[in-house]
Amino acid sequence: MDEDAAGLAIVDIVGRLQDKGFNHGNSGNVSCRIADAMLITPTGANSANLSPLRLVRVEDDGGATGGIPSSEWHMHSAILRAYPAANAVIHTHADACVALACLRKPLPPFHYMVAAFGGTDVRCARYATFGTGDLGAAAVEALKDRTACLLANHGMIAIGKTLEAAFQTTVKLETLARQYLMALQGGEPMLLPEEEMARVGKRYGNYGTGLLAG
Repeated sequence: MDEDAAGLAIVDIVGRLQDKGFNHGNSGNVSCRIADAMLITPTGANSANLSPLRLVRVEDDGGATGGIPSSEWHMHSAILRAYPAANAVIHTHADACVALACLRKPLPPFHYMVAAFGGTDVRCARYATFGTGDLGAAAVEALKDRTACLLANHGMIAIGKTLEAAFQTTVKLETLARQYLMALQGGEPMLLPEEEMARVGKRYGNYGTGLLAG
């Protein structure tokens, strides 16, 4: 995707995330691969103050042009380097994902659609301070063979071949996290066995490898 098209797409996604209540105020960030660099939302961005001209280009060496990138640019850069098939990264503080991440629990195979993320669960990355390279390393670990992960005591990450794909993964993860938390209120959900998740994953075409395995 060229830089102009990527800029328009990022602004659109930021607005859609805020409309769904997945981000509030200046929380969350979005990036897109452009050639050998990435375009990312600036620090302090939200749908009300964002435009394509405010987006920041960050090179592989960390050099930035156009402003101050999101404090989480290290994490976005690390993910795009680790998973070359991924072209977009979305990070949100969506409520259900945050609640589950604060319990430091993965999203288990309570529902067959968990297989859509590439395996039997959606992992919760180990805790690391926000805005650090260590958080990027933690996210890369948790995303192995997956298209999404939780970030302990923080939020969630979704990746995709396109921004739209990453957005749809974000919506799916928040929906399933909310449904899992609701199920926990009634007791301990029955989990699907690995062989059933493997069958479902084959139908999705991604089990055990993830849609974007690097």
